[in-house]
Amino acid sequence: MSEADSRKAEQFAAIRRLLAGIKDRSPFYCGKFAGIDLADVRSWDDFASLPLSEKADLRDAYPLGLQAVPDEGVIRIHSSSGTTGTPVIIPYTAQDVEDWTTMFARCYALAGCTRLDRIQITPGYGLWTAGIGFQAGAERLGAMVVPTGPGNTDKQMQMLTDLKSTVICATSSYALLLAEEVERRGIRDRIHLKKAIIGSERWGEKMRRRIAAELGVQLYDIYGLTEVYGPGIGISCDHQCGMHYWDDYLYFEIIDQHTGQQVPAGEIGELVITTLKKEGAPLIRYRTHDLTRFMPGACACGAPYPRIDDILGRTDDMVKVKGVIIFPALFDEVLHQVDGVSSEYQIMIDHLDGRDTVTVFFETADGAHREGVEADVRRRCKERIGLTVVPKAVAVGELPRSEKKTNRLFDNRY
Repeated sequence: MSEADSRKAEQFAAIRRLLAGIKDRSPFYCGKFAGIDLADVRSWDDFASLPLSEKADLRDAYPLGLQAVPDEGVIRIHSSSGTTGTPVIIPYTAQDVEDWTTMFARCYALAGCTRLDRIQITPGYGLWTAGIGFQAGAERLGAMVVPTGPGNTDKQMQMLTDLKSTVICATSSYALLLAEEVERRGIRDRIHLKKAIIGSERWGEKMRRRIAAELGVQLYDIYGLTEVYGPGIGISCDHQCGMHYWDDYLYFEIIDQHTGQQVPAGEIGELVITTLKKEGAPLIRYRTHDLTRFMPGACACGAPYPRIDDILGRTDDMVKVKGVIIFPALFDEVLHQVDGVSSEYQIMIDHLDGRDTVTVFFETADGAHREGVEADVRRRCKERIGLTVVPKAVAVGELPRSEKKTNRLFDNRY
């Protein structure tokens, strides 16, 4: 049996163990799999026939319908933000926390971090998974942790310079804000950063280049979501060719978002995740709504873990305008090709005078000829996306910066 076949067999054995008795342990799955004899799941095809779940289902299980262990087995809960509805509550056992910490420490190691690094952690703490996850993984690695949390730019700058942090952990939006602040204060020669581990949102090539250049760092994409432990379930390596994920803890599928069927290898689809070892709130065939694809072949870095491509966007970011389906990644791709356009942009969709209008705001580099850049953006959007847009060039710094995620698309029609 090949190594790949052996790993698949191990994954399926873990899934069989997960399914055994799950309806007795979890009120959520008792309802989800009502009428299904899970003992009949004896092949991958059987498993692929099980119903998918998604965030709306988890919200309906609020507050602790997902819990699959007795109360005395739960040592912590985390939660999604709940900004768009009822929050999702995720209970963790001690083993869940241990497993998450192990995965996160792998992320740091794959990014080349060592015990000699000083890791400044800017994501938030509390119910959100990010800050505490970044910290636990860094402590497991044995590095010095500088847990600044978000905000307080003066304190961030002080820690960067005085404590000589070598690694910064942040959302891409906040990393950009810090990079611009370092540039504005003229302290590039006083910081000692070597690496930036960035997560929580999709970010384009121009933003990557700005952050890397202004902070002087190698960038790594870290992946995760609150429902599935949190950040730390996958990360890019030095070769920047997708993100490795930990397939001894997680089983990934990629499906057609419309049919629910698995797509051929290498094709883009929606990522579906099953947790193989999670105890407190296991997830079975959970739709992430993240668009990606499996990356073929072995990675040049030599890591034995498979890869998915960078997250291209989200199915719930997609909207239809004049019969055309659009999402931020399309505009990011177009703007990347236009000289004079900086990294920041916003898309506003309005219904004015009886018709839909798409306005694309984007920052332009100093000295750029705005009218010419706008004309180029208008032309390229028509060619690549098939939509006539209203391009609006603004100065660098005019569009909002965020300590968390940056919203790119605003649909004001409803």
